[in-house]
Amino acid sequence: MRQAKKGGLLILEQTTSVNEQAHGSRVSGSRAKKSRFRSFRKNWDLYLLFSPVIIYFVVFHYVPMYGVQIAFKDFIANKGITGSPWVGFKHFERFFDSFYFWRIMKNTLGIGLYELIVGFPIPILLALMIHEVRSGKYRRFVQTVTYMPHFLSTVVMVGMIMMFLSPVSGLVNLAISALGGEAISFMTEPGWFKSIFVWSGIWQTMGWSSIIYLAALAGVDPQLHDAAKVDGATRLQRIWHVNIPGIAPTMVVLLILNVGSIMGVGFEKVFLMQNALNMEASDVIATNVYRSGILGAQYSYSAAVGLFNSVINFILLLTVNRIARKVSSSSLW
Repeated sequence: MRQAKKGGLLILEQTTSVNEQAHGSRVSGSRAKKSRFRSFRKNWDLYLLFSPVIIYFVVFHYVPMYGVQIAFKDFIANKGITGSPWVGFKHFERFFDSFYFWRIMKNTLGIGLYELIVGFPIPILLALMIHEVRSGKYRRFVQTVTYMPHFLSTVVMVGMIMMFLSPVSGLVNLAISALGGEAISFMTEPGWFKSIFVWSGIWQTMGWSSIIYLAALAGVDPQLHDAAKVDGATRLQRIWHVNIPGIAPTMVVLLILNVGSIMGVGFEKVFLMQNALNMEASDVIATNVYRSGILGAQYSYSAAVGLFNSVINFILLLTVNRIARKVSSSSLW
């Protein structure tokens, strides 16, 4: 009887303990809800200000993801997305087995890597140079000159490229002819396409891209420079040992974002610069999707190609972010 009573008391004590824990979790949960509600009520104007951004991403980025399923279907317009038959990975296999697959991948990766290797450090160098300019007027002049190309539309930009590189009346070929060389048809030779595309893009965007680095440089503690001067550091040494480490977290985050979009070579500029003679070097995933999806009305095939491109970019983003988190303390998440 005593053992039974002791066992009953033990069970009763355990039950009481479990009930107390459950009650405590309910209380803490209700407190957390009240705390979140108070926070929302206190900062409702900030949430209201942020709501258009959330609505934009939901409407234009998340809702359209419903249509991704046509990549696994033979989409028939009169049957709609749900009525079209499933075909699995048929369109992916077709893309992988296509004659132009390796050419498209080589061009897309080639342009993406070219832009990353050349285009990523140049805004950093520009920001460091602008930051070191002592004259405020000259600094503002340089900033204005380098920012302005960003506001040119892609159509205007490509028109300028064609005018400057024209084999008959282009400024570049006139200079080459004046120096005794032969005119070069830059826009029709495949070997020139990637360099023209990348360097013209760098000229257009380097000033605008340097703004974020200038903002990061403005946050570097001036006392570090004063201490370096006391220790006898030259200007170059202060740039290397103070400025660059100060903007390193910003550099890492932007590098992750750039690598995550390495396969996302823009359609508009490539398409405007593309012609039958340079197709060998200019045909990328975006233009292939346009020809097959819009012109050829092969919606399921083009959706499969686009989904493949997005998945590769997503994998690259996760991989580089994980490497950055292990190597340094800076990452996206």
